[in-house]
Amino acid sequence: MAMKKEKKRSFFERISGGMRLTDEDAKTEEVETRIQAREESEGTDPWATEEETEGELALDVYQTPSDIIVQTFVAGVRPEDLEINITRDMLTIRGKRQESQTVREGDFFSRELYWGSFSRSVSLPQEVQPDEAEAMERHGLLTIKLPKVDKNKRSHVKVKSV
Repeated sequence: MAMKKEKKRSFFERISGGMRLTDEDAKTEEVETRIQAREESEGTDPWATEEETEGELALDVYQTPSDIIVQTFVAGVRPEDLEINITRDMLTIRGKRQESQTVREGDFFSRELYWGSFSRSVSLPQEVQPDEAEAMERHGLLTIKLPKVDKNKRSHVKVKSV
């Protein structure tokens, strides 16, 4: 049985733990790179899932002395395509942005806009009164005003005689 003589490893290979590629390894890597480039140009990705994922809204959340204010951009979304759910400590915004024009995939040079369903839930930093919330949209900016629960507010109840 003939022993194959191993080439001496370079200093860099010894300290990094790397290994030299043989001609066969280099060919295999080149073929894999070509397959990946072809799949990307054809728009096929063997690792992609068929599931449609929802986009996630970016939010600003801040407070005034009496309210929690939430702002987000919803440009291109009709008010009837928005759903806002509020509990005392949670806000959820859902919607769908419909693409108005049809462009063939191959005609795009760049595609960064998000079209489709989106949602975002956020835990509120303080309890709010959901029944008194207001939402308004202006120039694509959705502003939700959530009145804080005033835990120091006191009411006096008169006792009635029956």
